Amino acid sequence: MSALRVLVVHNRYQRPGGEDAVAQDEAALLGRHGHAVEVYTRHNDELERMSALPAAAQTLWSTRTTKEIGALAAAFRPDLIHAHNTFPLVSPSLYWAAGRAGIPVVQTLHNFRPLCVQAMFLRHDRVCDDCLGRIPWRGVVRRCYRDSAAHSAVLAASITLHRALGTLRDKVARYIALSEFSRDKFVAGGLPASKIAVKPNFAEVDAPPDGAERRGALYVGRLSDEKGVGVLRAALDLAPGVRLEAIGDGPAREALGARVLGWLPQREVYERMRCAAYLVMPSIWYEAFPRTLVEAFASGLPVIASRIGALAELVEHGRNGLLFEPGSPQALARSLAWAEAYPDKMRGMGERARADYEARFTPERNYRQLVGIYGDAIAACGLKFTTPALRATPPQGGGEEAGA
Repeated sequence: MSALRVLVVHNRYQRPGGEDAVAQDEAALLGRHGHAVEVYTRHNDELERMSALPAAAQTLWSTRTTKEIGALAAAFRPDLIHAHNTFPLVSPSLYWAAGRAGIPVVQTLHNFRPLCVQAMFLRHDRVCDDCLGRIPWRGVVRRCYRDSAAHSAVLAASITLHRALGTLRDKVARYIALSEFSRDKFVAGGLPASKIAVKPNFAEVDAPPDGAERRGALYVGRLSDEKGVGVLRAALDLAPGVRLEAIGDGPAREALGARVLGWLPQREVYERMRCAAYLVMPSIWYEAFPRTLVEAFASGLPVIASRIGALAELVEHGRNGLLFEPGSPQALARSLAWAEAYPDKMRGMGERARADYEARFTPERNYRQLVGIYGDAIAACGLKFTTPALRATPPQGGGEEAGA
């Protein structure tokens, strides 16, 4: 198989999260398959050394990014660029730099930042898509980003500017949405449907041992309001017999008190997943595709999740987990009580979750999907791409292009 040269671009967060892990793991996956990979990163710790005006300017257009990407393009000569997060320091100027160098861009849509200044379509702990497909002035008036009109205005200006310039419509060869739900939202927001392929996240997790004892509930992730931590705490008060461990940290840590173990090494997270009876995901926002869910499935762990966003697409009620009404502690408490009352049925759901992982979310399956999308992106730009093993099927969903 002919090797590709891939430049991976990612703006790292101050608090490491799922996007950071996905960018790292996909780059490693490509490397294991013999492709040449270079990684360009910016880190949000840089913001601590910047005053407000330069930081705002870089969010709209980063001259440093354009200069450094231009130099990398000349030195590394990539076949394509795969971008993950560009907010705020990489900025959409990346796409223009790539265009000048004649390099196709693939962009993974990890969240809804291109459509919503707050990135989650969430306001006052409720879903809000008032800005979907519109100029996001409401996000400024309502101080949707960090409760700041100034910060929100910068993001709204970036969205509006690059929509007017056609940056997202014209400068990206292919988008990767992580679920059908996410894809549909981006199409409704104005991205070209014909450019969006669906490829889920993946995880590399060994099969759980047969017959292992499983007990209690597990939560893994950031402890914050949008993740439904308040809903979980209220549900536990209604179901006092449930034993829960929480792996993670964040501003809502105190809500779960002594149950919180903090962040643990990945190996230990997987060990606890293999010992728990079920994972709880009580999110109240449109999760695009939580990597933790794939790790749970791989560990033979069924998931009790909110019926919202991609969670409702990935968890099949009664088959590989349970779904409950988002934001309802009472509904979650009933699901927890049912899970505790029927451990054998939950174990069966866990076995089906592992089967789903093996069918859909392994590294090898993900690799085939990824290089197929790369092939589509290269061909769409009129560049030579002749390796038969890497030819892709059309992006899922198809459809007519919409204006961005």
